[in-house]
Amino acid sequence: MRRKPSFTGLLAALLFPFFLAGCSGLQALDLVVPHTGYSLKSDIAYGRGPRQKLDVYVPAQPDASRAVVVFFYGGSWQDGEKDLYRFAGQAFAEKGFVAVLADYRLYPDVYFPAFMEDCAGALRWTRRHIAQYGGDPANIFVAGHSAGAYNAVMLALDTRYLQDAGESPADIRGVIGLSGPYDFLPFDEEPIRALFSKAPAARTQPVNFVRRGAPPMLLAWGDEDTRVKRRNIASLSRKLRAAGDAVEVHIYKGLDHPDTALALASGFRDRAPELRDIVNFIHRNARRTREKAAR
Repeated sequence: MRRKPSFTGLLAALLFPFFLAGCSGLQALDLVVPHTGYSLKSDIAYGRGPRQKLDVYVPAQPDASRAVVVFFYGGSWQDGEKDLYRFAGQAFAEKGFVAVLADYRLYPDVYFPAFMEDCAGALRWTRRHIAQYGGDPANIFVAGHSAGAYNAVMLALDTRYLQDAGESPADIRGVIGLSGPYDFLPFDEEPIRALFSKAPAARTQPVNFVRRGAPPMLLAWGDEDTRVKRRNIASLSRKLRAAGDAVEVHIYKGLDHPDTALALASGFRDRAPELRDIVNFIHRNARRTREKAAR
């Protein structure tokens, strides 16, 4: 039987003319992402460093919950920039959510946990300022893909980063992790080993910080992912359930590692109901926030 082309392969074929023009895959994708239905506030500083900046996507028609999604991109903590992930900001804004995309410092300029401190700083800025952009500071969700999913989950589980930033994990209404590494010892790549080398290995693993009372989580993974193994999502979800925490798991058939990010993009959502699942997750947990406020 002839094997179906991967989602990434389909994207490459569609955007091949842009590759010939010298665009990277994500740069090319940005050219086909709708730029309507939201306003973009760019390069807002949440810290003093050149990479401590974020963008805010304000939907033209906000959802009634005014929920906020803070999204962290992947890149093995060594690569990436928020400007290449307009498709993610657009996806959340299209559904009526205020979206925040934050840059953070990368290896080799910094080591773990510096990028976690940046993510905490981005969340602190969001909680204190997002009302100015129509978002509800009591309705903040953190999300990410790959290394960004690690950042989002770690931020919610290891309380030290938000506490050091003067915030609380209780400020997070829910977590959305797409193809993230959560339980990946031993380190099998030299750059990864080096960037985590300044801390005890056990302190680098989100699965070791599962606690009762963690924010509800949506964890997604593609069954053709060879970059981040299934054990990561299986181990974390098992420990969360054992602790009595709310977690829902979505395994998408035929998707590989980058596909769970690309499935957010307009024109590529028919490969998996990922965005629908995320929207439903946000609505369920945002509703709880409003109900508690009304009591």
